[in-house]
Amino acid sequence: MNPSEEPEKRRQAPLPPEGKGPGDGVNSPHPYGMYTTDAKRWMTSLKDYARHNRKNPTPAENHLWQELRGNKLGAPFRRQHAIGPFIVDFVCLAALLIIEVDGSIHGDESQAEYDGGRTHELQEGGFLVIRFTNEAVLYDTANVLKKIAEHLTALYPNYEPK
Repeated sequence: MNPSEEPEKRRQAPLPPEGKGPGDGVNSPHPYGMYTTDAKRWMTSLKDYARHNRKNPTPAENHLWQELRGNKLGAPFRRQHAIGPFIVDFVCLAALLIIEVDGSIHGDESQAEYDGGRTHELQEGGFLVIRFTNEAVLYDTANVLKKIAEHLTALYPNYEPK
């Protein structure tokens, strides 16, 4: 490897072990598969978009983040995290659980079709995607948190509800 290639190689995320998907942590220096997108894609398009979304959350996203941050639910969550070509609203990498908060635009037929393909691709990567409407997050928070905790119990071996 020549010196000009070295920095680029160092920045790229390692491939998962043969036959393994994100999150397994087997023989990986990245616990829970934190290598969920490649460095080039992150730097050229996803980083600024994720940062913008973190600084300008919808009221529902902000409300749910206040309930999830700091392991309040008993599991570590990230918000506006890049996975492949997508930015997901919330993810618990340890459980491979993605939470999406959907506004009214997600009821549109073309958006619903896009969301279906996106969900399929994320599930192919080993993640479980659950969706909640803005209204559910804002007005039925206890039930939303209960459903998230149920999924964490099933998916996260070290999960202890708080």
